[in-house]
Amino acid sequence: MSNPVGWFEIYVQDMPRARKFYEALFDAKLAALMPPGGELEMWAWEGDQHSYGTPGALVKMKDAPSGGLGTLVYFMCEDCAVHEAKVPKLGGRIHRGKTSIGQYGFITLAVDTEGNMIGLHSMK
Repeated sequence: MSNPVGWFEIYVQDMPRARKFYEALFDAKLAALMPPGGELEMWAWEGDQHSYGTPGALVKMKDAPSGGLGTLVYFMCEDCAVHEAKVPKLGGRIHRGKTSIGQYGFITLAVDTEGNMIGLHSMK
């Protein structure tokens, strides 16, 4: 397996607020997914099976709280400092500013509007 992660989900409590945060942070539109049963609301990043990376979605589901540190999702950026600067303006906060991880580039740890920690990763 070259990329062991096939999908990710970020749990949220306020979907409009979370969508606004992620769409503005990454300048991307999320698409509604309509899972059967109507018990959850999902908005996904568009995926491309022939490109590097993994698709995923924001999810609002009863009894699935947001926040905590069980899983950390890293989003690829050209320069994580650019996205880092947007986070506070969008209602999130920076947990750890841009930090070198040596030959593997740089990371920023941020907290979104729902209390989820996310990572930003870039090579410059």
